Amino acid sequence: MSRPHLLDQFAVEAPYTEEQRMVRDSVRAFSRQVFLPRLQQCFRDETFPDDLIAQIGALGVLGANLTGYGCAGMDSASYGLAMRELEWVDSGLRSFASVQGALCMFPIWKFGSEAQKAKFLPRMATGALIGCFGLTEPDSGSDPGGMRTRAKAVDGGYVLNGAKMWITNAPIAGMAVVWAKVDDGDAGSIRGFLVERGFKGFSTRKMSHKLSLRASWTGEIVLEDCFVPAENMLPGVQGLKGPLSCLTQARYGIAWGVLGAALACYEAALDYTLARKQFDRPLAGFQLTQAKLAEMGSQIVNGHLLVWHLAQLKDAGKLTPIQVSLAKRNNCGQALEIARTARNMMGANGIMDEYPPMRHAMNLESVYTYEGTHEVHTLAIGRALTGLSAFAG
Repeated sequence: MSRPHLLDQFAVEAPYTEEQRMVRDSVRAFSRQVFLPRLQQCFRDETFPDDLIAQIGALGVLGANLTGYGCAGMDSASYGLAMRELEWVDSGLRSFASVQGALCMFPIWKFGSEAQKAKFLPRMATGALIGCFGLTEPDSGSDPGGMRTRAKAVDGGYVLNGAKMWITNAPIAGMAVVWAKVDDGDAGSIRGFLVERGFKGFSTRKMSHKLSLRASWTGEIVLEDCFVPAENMLPGVQGLKGPLSCLTQARYGIAWGVLGAALACYEAALDYTLARKQFDRPLAGFQLTQAKLAEMGSQIVNGHLLVWHLAQLKDAGKLTPIQVSLAKRNNCGQALEIARTARNMMGANGIMDEYPPMRHAMNLESVYTYEGTHEVHTLAIGRALTGLSAFAG
């Protein structure tokens, strides 16, 4: 009996345009034919294949949904499909592109001066310049308003002091978008600074021994009396609106991306249980196995319908942060559960790195937490539903 692919069987991709399919297919070809053969060793060695960055840039996925300055100008669904295809291979690959585009290029594109846009964006779109996003601190994760990094106004610019932690791309970044409170002000004084590699007092340290996102660079940013010229401060935004708007962009891409990880795990579990026989019949022929596959497939289809709806809202300029929170929370939670279920269905073989579910499960533990924890998104949605805030303070 023939079995159409899950997405075909439920016509999930039927609304896609020819251009969206071309984006999907080109990113899929690179991810699976070029990146995937390198992935196992990268994951084992806790490294990222820097030599492929130029090819990633050539795909047009860095700042893909931005316009001008060498950016691809993709529509929102095309961008989402690109993120899905990257994460089908590994969350570290999607994180690299997501941080570069949504967290680093977007604030320059949205809030930067014309000179800043011209200086940074074309090189970032090709991957010639890598950025990182300095918001999270050792003692300030879910409460960015509590950051301790400070920027003191001096003649010609600002002197920054502080530290940022869990920063994707930091070890290889040529520039960091750093958020800091100016002159010991409150959260309303927060400004964004473009801190370039080579500025005195700016350094990054690689964070090692991770059990998740191993095929991704993670580091710490250290700012020790780091002078940043005034022209390197983002002029178009002040307060938490700046970093939070970047996070909304990133969360949108994540909501699409994790569906790739979920698909990879579902497909691996389906193929494995069809091939593996126990008690003289394929595992896929047992009721409990089919119940798991049905639940996994249902959640993947639902997740796709949700982000497709968000794509239409985003292109229409009607997408809200709370809508993105719901999609990020739902799809990350479902993808993580699917990865765990797929690992279970593959038995002892499921813990081997030749199969994707365990690696995806490890990665998704981080994705479940970053760009807003599951719990914080839960409270944000609860506040939107009730009009009452359950956040501390």
